[in-house]
Amino acid sequence: MSFETVNRRTVVAGLAAGAVLSTAIGARAAAKPLDFLMIGDWGRDGAEHQRDVAVQMGKASATRSSRFVLAVGDNFYDDGVDSITDPQWKTSFEDVYTDPALQIPWQVALGNHDYRGNPQAQIDYAATSSRWRMPARYFKVSGAELGNPTMDLFVIDTSPLVHKYRDKVQSVIAQNVMKQDVRAQLAWLDKALGESTAAWKIVAGHHTVRSGGSGHGDTPELVEMIKPILERHRVQAYIAGHDHDMQHIVDNGVDYILCGAGSEVRPVASVKGTQFCLSRSGFGAISLDTDAMALEFRDFTGATVYQRVITRERRAVA
Repeated sequence: MSFETVNRRTVVAGLAAGAVLSTAIGARAAAKPLDFLMIGDWGRDGAEHQRDVAVQMGKASATRSSRFVLAVGDNFYDDGVDSITDPQWKTSFEDVYTDPALQIPWQVALGNHDYRGNPQAQIDYAATSSRWRMPARYFKVSGAELGNPTMDLFVIDTSPLVHKYRDKVQSVIAQNVMKQDVRAQLAWLDKALGESTAAWKIVAGHHTVRSGGSGHGDTPELVEMIKPILERHRVQAYIAGHDHDMQHIVDNGVDYILCGAGSEVRPVASVKGTQFCLSRSGFGAISLDTDAMALEFRDFTGATVYQRVITRERRAVA
């Protein structure tokens, strides 16, 4: 089944999901849902539809009252940034995501292209920016920090987990990843998830666990090391990029949401568990309350290409 076939089918699913959303979330008067946008694989000096996607993100954030943006890595192509004064901070970020509605916190993960530069510079930039949030290479954002106790967000650093980046020992990326303690990060994630009492536990990282993308597909190391942790702690969703497309895959109770279409895109195809996949520049959005999460993808024109409501029991409503 091709991505175009999946897309046509989900237009109908989206209409039904919209009706469910109005009752599952929109009609609830008690607590305002937590809304956020998602983007990955984006920093290209505004090219490859990056600027178009940014315009539509601004419009979406304004109408949805989004609380933050989740950026899942490969923030600056091709080789990251070298310092907090690197020109790409302006050409790929500050001068692209200019809408007032995007002057909200950006919770940011590192990608493999970021590891080809100076990853520490992206952590340090947070001290100079009112919206860039990267307190460490992996971190937790609690519901209290988000102003809504519904969700805990766990942002992980996936590049050190991928073996091939260590092969060329003289390369910049190898030198960077070899300094990281993989066991310590996995122990932190396992412990932090176990201690979380939030209704929703969402983990985000750059590399895929499950994917039908032609660029990469599944990441074997994450299937081995991250997937069991997600399942053990009943994490509802893992959000990633790396493959340059938009996907929604369900596997053993976990919703894998891929939003790596922030600029350049590549072909994608359906795999086991695929609910939706599309090779088109765009971004994702989530709105959730205690019981349900509404997932939406929009393309670079602002068109809604997919909608799905997911309950905490992990039964997608179509």
